[in-house]
Amino acid sequence: MMERINEFLIHLDKYLGSSPWFVYLLLGTGLFFTLYLKFPQIRYFKHAIRIVSGKYDKETDTGDTSHFQALSTALSGTVGTGNIAGVALALHLGGPAALFWMLLTAGLGMTTKFVEVTLSHKYRDILPDGSVSGGPMYYMRKRLNLKLNNGKILKIGYFLGGLFALATILSSFGSGNMPQINSIANAMWATFKVPQIWSGAVLAVLLGLVIIGGIKRIARVTEKLVPGMALLYFIGALAVLAKNYHNIPTAFYSIFHDVFTGTAAAGGFLGASIAFAFNRGVNRGLFSNEAGQGSAPIAHAAARAHEPVSEGMVALLEPFIDTIIICFLTGLVILSSGVWKEKFENKFQAADIIVLDRIYSEKNKEDVKVLSMALNRKGQLPTYTGDLVVENGRIVTPVSLLHARSIAEDVLVFRNKKPFNGKIHVDHGKVNLPEDIEIRGKSLIHSAPLSAEAFKRGLFGDWGQYIISIGLLLFAFSTAISWSYYGDRAVTYLIGQKWVMPYRILYIAGFFIASFTDTTIIWNISYITIVLMAIPNLLGLLILHPEVKQTIKDYWKIFRKEFPDEKVEIKGEY
Repeated sequence: MMERINEFLIHLDKYLGSSPWFVYLLLGTGLFFTLYLKFPQIRYFKHAIRIVSGKYDKETDTGDTSHFQALSTALSGTVGTGNIAGVALALHLGGPAALFWMLLTAGLGMTTKFVEVTLSHKYRDILPDGSVSGGPMYYMRKRLNLKLNNGKILKIGYFLGGLFALATILSSFGSGNMPQINSIANAMWATFKVPQIWSGAVLAVLLGLVIIGGIKRIARVTEKLVPGMALLYFIGALAVLAKNYHNIPTAFYSIFHDVFTGTAAAGGFLGASIAFAFNRGVNRGLFSNEAGQGSAPIAHAAARAHEPVSEGMVALLEPFIDTIIICFLTGLVILSSGVWKEKFENKFQAADIIVLDRIYSEKNKEDVKVLSMALNRKGQLPTYTGDLVVENGRIVTPVSLLHARSIAEDVLVFRNKKPFNGKIHVDHGKVNLPEDIEIRGKSLIHSAPLSAEAFKRGLFGDWGQYIISIGLLLFAFSTAISWSYYGDRAVTYLIGQKWVMPYRILYIAGFFIASFTDTTIIWNISYITIVLMAIPNLLGLLILHPEVKQTIKDYWKIFRKEFPDEKVEIKGEY
């Protein structure tokens, strides 16, 4: 049943996040606004830092959080598994070139986030209890309706706003909740042998204590949590780079050289085409910094500010911190350590196994070519159908197992921890694996385990993996905290504040259950929910581009009147 769900999700993703049209929509929107607004991510960067410092704050500003708290809350929502597990997954799928596309996505995403936060802050609602509720659904409802010739209003904005809000609720589980605790629980088990269910139970209780207090408690927690966890992670990453400094030039070279050539097969890595690296890099870049997805504007809408553009400028710092600094650092650590192309002993998840019709070897160039083309969607994998005969734990049927996009080695089958004897049915490459049977062997690894192996190659040795485990716990937990707020604002928008508490309870329950659920399925759910948020938001931004430019012009006029003595080094009218 789980395998069928996973196959359906993968099939659906082919037409959404993994489809070229979505990648072009995402990058195209960022490129359009970058040119249209004359590179605001560069021109406004220094001014944004001044705003975050509180230099231009007023006592009369309306909102629930400060600029720094809003930035911390939004960063806690983006700095999560995407920075540790997501970067590793992108490199596993697309090779070094995928990191380049992640960086490019972030550079353009700085402008996209500036625009989406500006509009969302501008059209936020002040609720009867004095709290703030905002996000893309509000600007959609208020600004995207069409007036027909007969005077009637075509409420397209209501539809798009509702679609976005519904997608936000789904994404709060599929993006901000389930992948986070799943990565934490797996890392805690791998490093400290803490059962996944216990990690889920303890953290679910802590999550509940934080999110039930609402945005003000969330902001107080995240403004302290984000700087501390970032410092810990930087120390660990620099320790790896210091030990592998001689590999750093080669890592840099591969990132930019492979952009134009694709990544050739190396070690256990079977190669990646330019198109595949491009798609996976952009997709993982969005998952990491969420630019264009519309999630961060929900946090920024709560910021105290008397006008929207200043908060938009604060937001453009997020992709820079999240992806250009933290993700790039993670990628450099993985590449310089060399672990991305090495095989490691691990337990195979059934959803990640493909049984091939004969024995393949990485030493055979023709075999590598066939498998590489199939993995890059340029051919069909030669899969096996029938029964696998297993004797004393070893598969004697002449087949190969493809696990984590690599040819598995030293494969052993166990039942209840003892070598298995019997048969395992395979249907078109998919294994029908009973719950009491597990398959182990050597293969490439991805996500958080890959990052953990890289951190073990640093000055701290095996102790480096603990930095990943602790960092992942803090990063992912803070992400779950922020996404609970995004979801409850969407619930408020759709059905009212009285349903927020039931949503929070359901959110905590989902958080616990996901701690011991198949990770492959969870990642595939996240791919889809991200796209369902991004599409209506990106279309809305493009439609309202003239208003964005005018709003920025108005900001500078007001700013120069209020701060006539302030030197603002901004060239051009806006």
